[in-house]
Amino acid sequence: DREVAVKVLPDEVAAHPDRMARFEREAKTVAALNHPNIVTLHSIEFEGGVRFLTMELVEGQTLDRVALPGGLPLPRVLDLAIPLSDALVAAHERGVVHRDLKPGNVMVTRQGRIKVLDFGLAKLGSSESSPDVTQTMTLESPISGVGQVLGTVPYMSPEQVRGDVVDARTDLFSFGILLYELLGGRRPFGGETSADVSSAILRDAPVPVQNLRSDLPADMGRIVGRCLEKDPERRFQTAKDVRNELELVRRQLDSGSSAVSRGPVVSGIAASATSVPAAGKEVPSIAVLPFVNRSRDEEDEYFADGVADELLSVLAKVRGLRVAARTSSYQFKGKNEELSVIGQKLGVATLLEGTLRKAGNRVRISVQLVKVSDGFHLWSETYDRTLDDIFAVQDDIAQAVVKELRAALLGEEADSKASGDARLDVAQAARGRGTDAEAHRLYLQGRYLVNRRGAEESRAGIAHLRQAVERDPGHALAWAALSWAETFAAITGDGGLEAGIARARDAAERALALEPDLTEGLLARGGVQFWYDFELSKAQETFDNALRSAPFHPEVLQAAAMLAMMRGRKDEALALARRAVEVDPLDVSALMCLGRALRSFDRPEDAEREFLRALEISPSAVAIRLLLAEVMASQGKLDLALKVAEEEPANWARLCALAIVHAKAGRMEESKRALEELIEKRSGDAAYQVAMAYGARAEKEKVFEWLERALAQRDSGVLFSGSEIRFRQYHSDSRWQPLMKRIGLVS
Repeated sequence: DREVAVKVLPDEVAAHPDRMARFEREAKTVAALNHPNIVTLHSIEFEGGVRFLTMELVEGQTLDRVALPGGLPLPRVLDLAIPLSDALVAAHERGVVHRDLKPGNVMVTRQGRIKVLDFGLAKLGSSESSPDVTQTMTLESPISGVGQVLGTVPYMSPEQVRGDVVDARTDLFSFGILLYELLGGRRPFGGETSADVSSAILRDAPVPVQNLRSDLPADMGRIVGRCLEKDPERRFQTAKDVRNELELVRRQLDSGSSAVSRGPVVSGIAASATSVPAAGKEVPSIAVLPFVNRSRDEEDEYFADGVADELLSVLAKVRGLRVAARTSSYQFKGKNEELSVIGQKLGVATLLEGTLRKAGNRVRISVQLVKVSDGFHLWSETYDRTLDDIFAVQDDIAQAVVKELRAALLGEEADSKASGDARLDVAQAARGRGTDAEAHRLYLQGRYLVNRRGAEESRAGIAHLRQAVERDPGHALAWAALSWAETFAAITGDGGLEAGIARARDAAERALALEPDLTEGLLARGGVQFWYDFELSKAQETFDNALRSAPFHPEVLQAAAMLAMMRGRKDEALALARRAVEVDPLDVSALMCLGRALRSFDRPEDAEREFLRALEISPSAVAIRLLLAEVMASQGKLDLALKVAEEEPANWARLCALAIVHAKAGRMEESKRALEELIEKRSGDAAYQVAMAYGARAEKEKVFEWLERALAQRDSGVLFSGSEIRFRQYHSDSRWQPLMKRIGLVS
């Protein structure tokens, strides 16, 4: 006594074994799903030689009838996209990949509800797959066989076009095409024939969707772009990640901050940009490319980088201007990429490029501002100055860029008022850099070396930063950078913990005494509160304040992500860590941060990928191989884990890794020897690593003994104990909760 839809398998299909098997698989797949946004299967029937299904009757229209030329209003798109992503979350959690997500397979009911139809091309993941791990599945061999293309061409992923084995991330690519079409009113990949469309999917970068509509917040362009990454490793890894991002956009839209709000929610505080442009106007965006060194002396290469880097730093603090992060821009250094390709990869509308020629105390800097969409030169200028006047050169360039961007993208008049506004913005953004040109040069070089994260490079960078503040005690940015560098060196066992932290604390307070609201100064203070004082509530407040003023500062995002991870806030930690990587995808510390978070939330394969990416960027960075060896060993890759552990450059990290890997492999004597050497050489500052090794050996009493030592030594590693997977077996011990309280991980 109910109306149903009947789906009949035609005779010519029923007679084909492969198609018949696919039909039966569809029935089982759909029957296994129970979600309000997925069509319900009532029964599987066979009557009179006819095979058919009875299914929920969905009355409404398919998604292609809903889309409009020019795109739908953003609230309507979110009302459609979020339930659609919910459907994918439910399917992927059951190991089901749709593989044919397209407008014809998505219906909007008369009540406005989304229903996903036709899982006829879906395939189930291995029954051994973890339900909440929806990427890199071990899938059954496709019935069609390797090399056969299944799906609908305009909505296929690159791996489908190639006939490769697919996983849940294929659905996310198709979802990105649907989202692009709903927002922009057209498909991202076009062509007159299927072959043309396939070629575009494989090779072409689509026009950024925000270029089609000026009223879209930058986050929507970022979300769509991430879904449409051709390499599955660079896409969102789960439908849940996409849904969470879309929900954040909707919350920001509801609160009225969506025009430029791109920051994560941290402890209930929405970190947003500092200004909202008028409705309907595009948020100006720019990437500062590495300046080309035209000097005869190759030693001036760092100087060319430093000038461009300083311009980037100043522009990043200007209100209403979105700036691509340094490491992202600098991946194009020395490469002959088309400007349109660079702009698309960085998601910006304009590029600032330049050349620098230095001779003695004089420097010539030529810069040009280029519009990505058509290669048109919006503005160009050449500056001939002495090095004593380098600050004035940088400010002149920054003011001109800001004024030209506002005129070109926001329609403002390039008059005296615009010049005055730009001058004020740049002056505000340049706070804290001091007045001495040579000190500033030392600061730029020191910061560059410290960011490489190698032990020798870190020491050299600290030396440069100390020289900078000795020469110019009013350089707040140099004090802040010195504080952060001293903290990192101290907690990684280079130079003594207490002395290093004392220097870091002093440098942070000097920076904030000079500039009380300086983002870098807040980050430095929060680092000491976090990594040494264990005052996590105070650190949270400090990082929240920093995120308010700089929602895209990579180091602030990383610190906030680590704090959220240690407190067990999974979604927040992963969102912050991913945002840090999105802002600066080639930054070693950002990748390590994301890898740590993924590891702590039981995603070792994903963590391994991030650690490998970090290692490729900086092979000398401390502790990457320790973390990488751990996750490899946890997956049973013991020989590879041992090789990685043996190559770890820091002795304490190498010994810890060897003790863990040998224990995992059952080589307890080898593990014991490495552990004894670690205790003999570094018991005074590596107590937490000793506890980790004992955890791998399942020696509970020793774990508690060394965690207590780590706390007494103010070993920052102990902050990871609450999220450490090797210690979970001890959470029921009566000593665990009191220990976590004393560390500050629970209230």
